[in-house]
Amino acid sequence: MKKDIHKVRNIGISAHIDSGKTTLTERILFYTKRIYAMHDVKGKDGVGATMDSMELEKERGITIASAATFCEWRDHEINIIDTPGHVDFTIEVERSLRVLDGAILVLCAVGGVQSQSITVDQQMKRYKVPCIAFVNKCDRSGANPFRVVDQLKEKLGHNAIVMQLPIGLEANFSGVVDLVAMKAVYFEGEKGETVRIEDIPKHLMQEALERREELIDAASMFSDSLTEAILEEQDVREELILEGVRRGVLSRQLTPVLMGSAYKNKGVQPLLDAVTHLLPCPLDVENYAMDMDNDQRPSILINDARKPLVALAFKIEEGQYGQLSYVRVYQGSLAKGDTIVNVRSGKKVKVGRVIRMHADQMEDINVIPAGYIGALFGVDCTSGDTFVSPGIGLTLTSMHIPAPVISLAIFPKDNKSQINVSKALARFTKEDPTFNAHVNDETGDTIISGMGELHLEVYVERMRREYAADVITSVPRVAYRETITQRAEFNYTHKKQTGGAGQFGRVAGYMEPISEKELVFENKVVGGAIPTQFISACEKGFKECLIKGPMMEFPVTGIKIVINDGAAHTVDSSDIAFQAAARGAFLQAYPNAKPVIQQPIMKVVVETPTEFQGVVMGSLNQRRGMIVGSQDEGLFCAIEAQVPLAEMFGYSTVLRSLTQGQAQFTMEFLTYKQVPQSIAEELIKKAAEEKKNVA
Repeated sequence: MKKDIHKVRNIGISAHIDSGKTTLTERILFYTKRIYAMHDVKGKDGVGATMDSMELEKERGITIASAATFCEWRDHEINIIDTPGHVDFTIEVERSLRVLDGAILVLCAVGGVQSQSITVDQQMKRYKVPCIAFVNKCDRSGANPFRVVDQLKEKLGHNAIVMQLPIGLEANFSGVVDLVAMKAVYFEGEKGETVRIEDIPKHLMQEALERREELIDAASMFSDSLTEAILEEQDVREELILEGVRRGVLSRQLTPVLMGSAYKNKGVQPLLDAVTHLLPCPLDVENYAMDMDNDQRPSILINDARKPLVALAFKIEEGQYGQLSYVRVYQGSLAKGDTIVNVRSGKKVKVGRVIRMHADQMEDINVIPAGYIGALFGVDCTSGDTFVSPGIGLTLTSMHIPAPVISLAIFPKDNKSQINVSKALARFTKEDPTFNAHVNDETGDTIISGMGELHLEVYVERMRREYAADVITSVPRVAYRETITQRAEFNYTHKKQTGGAGQFGRVAGYMEPISEKELVFENKVVGGAIPTQFISACEKGFKECLIKGPMMEFPVTGIKIVINDGAAHTVDSSDIAFQAAARGAFLQAYPNAKPVIQQPIMKVVVETPTEFQGVVMGSLNQRRGMIVGSQDEGLFCAIEAQVPLAEMFGYSTVLRSLTQGQAQFTMEFLTYKQVPQSIAEELIKKAAEEKKNVA
């Protein structure tokens, strides 16, 4: 059977936390007969939603990893990706939107356009993904779908147009009025599977006519034949309206709004109809690749299975049977037994198993044609890699990867856990580009970084469950440093006589502060006071002292040491003697050079809605931050500040609670600056207590 690419839809379901994305996907799978029993997200029946296959997802009732599935509705094949709502898992939304042709933006009829709706909308803009809006939870008390439509226009700048009216609201919500067909649609049966079509109730008729007029006006902007029909005062056919709306959606200039309640099984079937009528098929979307043989010029990809292959691996999962790579084929086809090339590494790969995913279940297939999403087994690649036929010099642009903003130190309790943690970190960092792990050279801690506290909490929990790794977490230690603030002289003689050859060496000179560099060593010894062969031993001795400073055992930086005199003994002088003399000289002069502790200062940029500008600035001041400047960018403003790293732990949670989850921040290292006296005293006191406890 030949597949008709016009009847394929690759869609994503994205929204703010708890807007009902996973419940909606569950209903779609039920009505398209992919599953035969519906389960709730919270999993009261112990099963949990189909798309939340991870234990943690079922327990917490949240989506952590995006899941792919496919279904059929009225001769159309629909590939669906259900994405998480939490900003911590934003990469899951990012990589899903990168490969999708269209999306359903789910909004809560009570909450309306919330912070994550704004983030998701910006991601859709970035990848030019057309969308339709679904106002969910119309059965909740306080539901007001028309307020949500106004917010779509004001907050997101969408040209939102209503395609349905609710029949009753809150507890009385019973169905919708279809403004295209001008019929009332009710959903009956135990699970809303029976769709009953009736005439529009009289009390809604006037409003329905007015709203339909608005719909036709908006659609006529994109359809000449619809405009003609209006001007000639003919009866406007349903197909004409849908054609106009579809063109508006494809050009991202129109957002049709549908209504319903996924939990109460109402409004889902008309939404599926809208997906097939209004969202693009793979042929409607222009995809580009960069031509590596031609100055990276954009090259249009043709959605044709006979052309050479171009595909993108957009998500990686390590399972018990090996690596699973989700791919979207843009051109050509990917078949079992094919030899393909990974553009990034230049390696040739033979395709083994080709599969189609249904949440965590797999179905073996022979080929993934252009325009489809599938997965490969046992192919070594990373997220964002392009696969092509041998001899093709095209590469797809990867996705936008936000930088991690929060870190934790993790400590395995025993040796077995240590091995398991390193296995887990190798897997998680490969799967998730926003999750990083490294060992801090200065403190020796293993540091994990991610997009938020929930993000890291989930990974630590997965280490415990999936890898049986017993780990403790703590706030990572700040990499403080020591330095000196004034010049100090030294003149130190090292003598040791214990029978046989002794040790002798005298080193004289001075130390002074310099900016940034760890150590500058200068030899100004004249007349051979210290023989040349011992100069390097002196330098080595000084360098050893910099690893742990005498004051608080932090590394010492920003110091210049000059030796200008000394003495040696013909028999007792040696490398070891001069290294010891240098160490003694350093310890002699260091307290007189007025040492201070320095702390890392971060450049923090907070993007917040203008209404929260004052509270955000206040929160940065409380954290010993210095505001450098702020500039307005439309509804948002960007505040730049310099804040000590020690004060930034836990800031993402504080910032979200201050701004109703609407602000976000980036943080990068700027410089080292002296710690205020009161903080330095606290650090010294803390270090003394730790030493006492160890003793």
